[in-house]
Amino acid sequence: MRVKLPFSPWHLLLMPLALLFVLPLVQMVATSFMTSAEINHFPPKLIPTALHLEGYRALLSETPVLTWLGNTVLVSTISVLGHLILCSTAGYGFARLKFAGSGLAFLAVVATVMIPMQLLMIPTYLMFARIGIVDTLAAAFVPWLASAFGIFLMRQFFLSLPGELEEAARLDGAGTWRTFVSVVLPLARPALATLTVFTLLSSWNDLLWPLVAISDDHRFTLQVGLASFQGTRRTEWSQLMAGNVIATVPLILAFLFAQKRFVATMAFTGLKG
Repeated sequence: MRVKLPFSPWHLLLMPLALLFVLPLVQMVATSFMTSAEINHFPPKLIPTALHLEGYRALLSETPVLTWLGNTVLVSTISVLGHLILCSTAGYGFARLKFAGSGLAFLAVVATVMIPMQLLMIPTYLMFARIGIVDTLAAAFVPWLASAFGIFLMRQFFLSLPGELEEAARLDGAGTWRTFVSVVLPLARPALATLTVFTLLSSWNDLLWPLVAISDDHRFTLQVGLASFQGTRRTEWSQLMAGNVIATVPLILAFLFAQKRFVATMAFTGLKG
């Protein structure tokens, strides 16, 4: 007699894997409420004896963490808006507007994904220095205004949409721009939500480029500021974990908000090429 489980058998494999990925997050939150003695205790303690707030108090009083958080929110917001506007328009152009050399141009854009960021840092820094935006927040968000991946993602989604909808809009007298704004973009909400999540994750967690381009600690992003906690002789673990909690919570909320659209886009993207 076969026993019918109230859930998919795959859950027996996925649940332990999910717990494995959640454990570091739980340990980070628990460590943020520990004292230095508990953190350095051997054997290590997994659960604090009480909810100590020394790490959060020291973080707020000794560092401009709220300024760093505001800088990160500003950089990420501008980066997301830039991606939504520029990548969607460029992706629609490559998907629907036929012009001489469009295939070669799209191939050139996608080929830039294979160029390591480290090779572009020095020329980008020199270019930004000439136009005077080094050591400003603009240096942190300008490279994130658009990306080849975002253009590719939006193009693939637009190709999966039936062209009859746009033809019907043109028969009603709508131009290319009106068709794009009124017909295509509302249908592209799952792709736009996915692009938002990817851009938010990348710009929020970016460390290497802001570390090179920004030296004023009041213009640090959150990741650069948290990196300064790790010294050669001593690391303030309670402050570092408290800062990581502050840096992680907005990303978790953003993903939970866009989770359904994110999954929907993964089901549609890449059906046509």
